[in-house]
Amino acid sequence: MTGAAAPRRRGRPGYDLEALLAVAVEVFNTRGYDGTSMEDLSRALGIAKSAIYHHVSGKEELLRLSLDRALDGLFAVADDVRATPASAIEKLERLVRGSVEVLQRELPHVTLLLRVRGNTPTEQAALERRRQFDRYVAGLVRQAERDGDLHADLDPAITAHLLFGLVNSVVEWYRPGKRATDAALADHVCRLAFDGLRAR
Repeated sequence: MTGAAAPRRRGRPGYDLEALLAVAVEVFNTRGYDGTSMEDLSRALGIAKSAIYHHVSGKEELLRLSLDRALDGLFAVADDVRATPASAIEKLERLVRGSVEVLQRELPHVTLLLRVRGNTPTEQAALERRRQFDRYVAGLVRQAERDGDLHADLDPAITAHLLFGLVNSVVEWYRPGKRATDAALADHVCRLAFDGLRAR
């Protein structure tokens, strides 16, 4: 037939880019990005390396797609918070809540983000975006201190790191669907972070 566009090849049936990325990220998280070769990905997918190259230029592009998925989710939350008319402490709580929800929704990608060490240009770019996010958090902490909603003797940068250290620790134990608290996880993290453990 002339004039009709040929359908895009998909490598092995069922492996479009999204499915390929999901398997690749699982392998990266299991073996480590540096410890994963294209041959490892080929075996895990059950397809030839040429079928992978049909979708991406190599494993670093898969890494970039995954890290962007996590970071774009976090920055979308930050953009929403920034546009919300609220006090700094309210914005900070919304940012924490939204970040937990991104972690739940994009768990494999956030897990990979938290494991990058800056060994490639893609990782370095991701770390710079994380630093931008951290600076925004620290700015909210600083404003909340000025507003009298947080202890004035807390270092904003340290507070921001500790606060999101709590959020990020969730990747070590959270498994979707295995806990009755799935829907309440963001509430639990916010109560712990902003109200503390002590009963009043």
